[in-house]
Amino acid sequence: MSYHFPVSVKGVILRTDQVVLLYNERDEWELPGGKLDPEESPEQCVVREIQEELGLDVAVGALLDAWVYTIFPGACVLIVTYGCVERAEREAVLSHEHKKVAWFPLDEVAGLCMPDGYKRSVQDWAQRLGMPWKG
Repeated sequence: MSYHFPVSVKGVILRTDQVVLLYNERDEWELPGGKLDPEESPEQCVVREIQEELGLDVAVGALLDAWVYTIFPGACVLIVTYGCVERAEREAVLSHEHKKVAWFPLDEVAGLCMPDGYKRSVQDWAQRLGMPWKG
């Protein structure tokens, strides 16, 4: 038996000691990003999705993690996360896809209602960039 999962590519964007997160319809914080289209690479996907969801222009850095997230029983998605760097600092603009957008200090990430895989990715990217992690 083989399983098929949708693929969602997410990006970690840090400014100083903060990460940008989006609040979704499940009342969870999440990284920006979305579903991989068949004709694009994961790197192209995360750049496109961040532009669509936040209006931010990013370059893709390191691949951080890949894990299967069970949203609820029977609904699983493969999450792939990348560290991203802004090409130019812009105001993050909320799209219709989410309820809220916010920049969180890194030391608040551990306490957020957010999947652990996202928290690990934020920590990994912060440490790779030499930012203090107190999570």
